[in-house]
Amino acid sequence: MGQQFAGIEPQHRAFIERQKMFFVASAAPTGRVNVSPKGMASFAALGENDVVYLDCTGSGSETRAHLLASPDARLTIMFAAF
Repeated sequence: MGQQFAGIEPQHRAFIERQKMFFVASAAPTGRVNVSPKGMASFAALGENDVVYLDCTGSGSETRAHLLASPDARLTIMFAAF
């Protein structure tokens, strides 16, 4: 079962830094959900509650469109240990 944490703890940051890929999910206010694989060392945890990723060419335009279309723009980021 999933767990929620108040922030990115040191063990989370270490796990994130070891991952070769991650997934970004977004959705428009009505319509489809878009889930895109990302990689190329494009994600960084800047602090306990701040992250950044570089949305390289590909389906990132749909993710961007979802974020611009929604007044409460939300993005889900998932890491998986393969």
